[in-house]
Amino acid sequence: MKKALIFDLDDTIYPTKSVADKMFAELYALIEKHVSEYVFKEIKEDILTSPFQKVAHRYEFSKELQQEGMKLSEEMEYNEPIKPFDDYSFIKELKVDKFLVTAGYTKLQKSKIKQLGIEKDFKEIFISDPAKTGGSKTEVFELILNKYHYQPSDVLVIGDNPEAEITAAKELNLDTYLYDAEGKYSPALADYYGNNYNNLKEVLEKEEAPEKL
Repeated sequence: MKKALIFDLDDTIYPTKSVADKMFAELYALIEKHVSEYVFKEIKEDILTSPFQKVAHRYEFSKELQQEGMKLSEEMEYNEPIKPFDDYSFIKELKVDKFLVTAGYTKLQKSKIKQLGIEKDFKEIFISDPAKTGGSKTEVFELILNKYHYQPSDVLVIGDNPEAEITAAKELNLDTYLYDAEGKYSPALADYYGNNYNNLKEVLEKEEAPEKL
């Protein structure tokens, strides 16, 4: 049985798109003035999964737009209620150590966690801020292993992004669970896969880690 679960936040605890238009309204308005309609649609999608500075580099924003966008991103907060996924109630009931590891700008991530009301659900919460540190999720996962004396086989990492937390977990030989609410990815990208958490109880009851895919 796993001793600890490490969760991502966005699109793992709650659906980002449910609040994105309000959350990023000011940033969207700024960017929209500088790019074409077609490119703007792509940028809006990328903002949901990538920090602003990566998006700015990807689309070659002007220096002025980069500076204004970064200032907005670092000061952004969201102060309206956020509803978690319906099956999050199952997560709350699990009698196992739970950690939240999220990448994003500190002020915004803290406000989302507050509005979700999930602070007490986790043993510890880590925010990897791209504006403050070059630290990766792999480093945070390793910190958790060392601080709490877990073996890799004790831990399951749960997230929605195969290129972020899932890849980071594999670097440490941690088991992975791809939470894919929209059905965007192949189940082969992680050790376990689900469109909801219905099969997570079965996963946690496994005594031995599965053979890696």
